[in-house]
Amino acid sequence: MKALIFAAGRGERMRPLSDHTPKPLLRAGGKRLIEWHLENLARAGVREVVINTSHLTEQFPQVLGDGTRYGVRIEYSHEGTTPLETGGGMLHALPLLGDAPDSDESFLAVNGDIWTDFDFATLPREPDGIAQLVLADNPPHRAQGDFGIDANGKLLPFADSPGTQHTLTFAGIGVYRPEFPKHWREVVGDADGASENPPRFSITPLLRAAIAEGQIGWQPHRGAWFDIGTPQRLAELDAWLGTTP
Repeated sequence: MKALIFAAGRGERMRPLSDHTPKPLLRAGGKRLIEWHLENLARAGVREVVINTSHLTEQFPQVLGDGTRYGVRIEYSHEGTTPLETGGGMLHALPLLGDAPDSDESFLAVNGDIWTDFDFATLPREPDGIAQLVLADNPPHRAQGDFGIDANGKLLPFADSPGTQHTLTFAGIGVYRPEFPKHWREVVGDADGASENPPRFSITPLLRAAIAEGQIGWQPHRGAWFDIGTPQRLAELDAWLGTTP
């Protein structure tokens, strides 16, 4: 299985730190955020990793090289000067993820701006539906959660969906079949960025549409998970990992 690490965002909320360093290359616990992912993916048996880039794109190969020292082989999916967002970034990276007419091999995708002790080896190599998501307990800054869970454990597309018993937050980790992003036009329509070449769109509406059709499974992660969206959260993670900034 190959993996995609989303690393193209500008990191506006992380400024001024992200003005000169892409957010996934910022350090916590003595390592760059993306290095934690690369090492964890390698431990799970993933050997080929695609990293999508846009903001300060030249820094990624300068710092990470070809991935040899992490036990993986890295390829870069450069999106140009404007990030394509998660959905557009996934679509753009498909050729590097092994998308071929005779292949339906799924791939793992993880946000580059999270830290977690999640074991990637627990993800299915092939989801039952079109994707399998990892959901975490709601953090303080997102107490409402992303998706609802009903009394039978069924995933619901919105936190306030009818029948919701409790809510969970998307951990930014999932396994996807290659056809998942290919039907983006049916969902996104003519939204802002959709008419650009290559198209720019978020993965979120695709997830909600597929969840509503019962095509997406999920699994919980009850361990450590940090959404590193601001300098304060980066400092909190660094302190939690037992180091000083």
